[in-house]
Amino acid sequence: MVTRKDVLSRPVGTIKVGKKSISTLLQEMEQTGFQGKKLGEVASIWTEMAGQKGLTVFMGLTGSLSTTGQWKIIRWLIEKRYVDVVVSTGANISEDILEALGYHYYQGTWLADDEELLRLKVDRFYDVYADEMEYRKLEETIYKFAETLDEKKVYSTREFLHLFGAHLSKKGIDSIVAAAYKAGVPVYSPGLIDSGYGVALSLLKRQKGKTVRLDQTKDMEELAQIADRTKRTGVVYLGGGVPKDTIQLATIIKSLAKGGEEETPHEYAIQITADSPQWGGLSGCTLEEAVSWGKIASNAKKATLYADITLALPIVAHSLAERAEKRLDPPDLSWVFKS
Repeated sequence: MVTRKDVLSRPVGTIKVGKKSISTLLQEMEQTGFQGKKLGEVASIWTEMAGQKGLTVFMGLTGSLSTTGQWKIIRWLIEKRYVDVVVSTGANISEDILEALGYHYYQGTWLADDEELLRLKVDRFYDVYADEMEYRKLEETIYKFAETLDEKKVYSTREFLHLFGAHLSKKGIDSIVAAAYKAGVPVYSPGLIDSGYGVALSLLKRQKGKTVRLDQTKDMEELAQIADRTKRTGVVYLGGGVPKDTIQLATIIKSLAKGGEEETPHEYAIQITADSPQWGGLSGCTLEEAVSWGKIASNAKKATLYADITLALPIVAHSLAERAEKRLDPPDLSWVFKS
């Protein structure tokens, strides 16, 4: 039986202002409450994941993060192997290319006159602006790469993005997928065409009559194979949506392929989301809810931070740089690229 003493055994920490590192501050916040506590927990769990042996870390990536100065953080996480597998929206792994090409996004205002911006050929992402003509350059980059592909071949999005990463790397365009290519990190995009990729591939078909065919079933089969062969898995969800559930389903497919008798759900799970659970959508749902599906282990170390990713990610990444200078045992996924 739980006693009064048990319940009142952990005093809330009080934060004192002083010169301290980001990681120290987050450790102090972990002893407080509300979302400040969750921010500290997210940083601690990710740090622990970095020190685990035999653990494969999947990252789900959504939102419009690359337009807000976050893409180099994602690139750094890949280069340092704080993540081993990336499942992303098409937007985040295309819109980074604009800056990798040497162009810029611009600070603007959400109170802009959008008709005026249309006249000026300026695209708006809340309070961030993009030059429409520069944006077309990133689509043109995808277009020119897609022209080189074999029309007779059917590609998974991972194969497509790996080849694209190699293409960009050779040109010195140091984007997210180029970093993943060099680091041996597979990148999947279940919603690839909902982005500049869709524009480029559609224009290629209209203008040149060339069709690039993508098979997303191959992606799901491969993700399940990764989960199966690496055994121990952890997840980092930046936002929710299709990338989140794609990673969640990898454990289900692995289990069903073995008759549904063997369940090996994710052992670690952290998510940062601005969506709420009461609407019933996947983006806001708790990690505890995923336990009922066998996607997350009931005893998993897990934390959900309800916050804007652009607030939390830079802080957590800098804490990782301080507390986990080196990933202990990143898995060798070279076999993925040979399949």
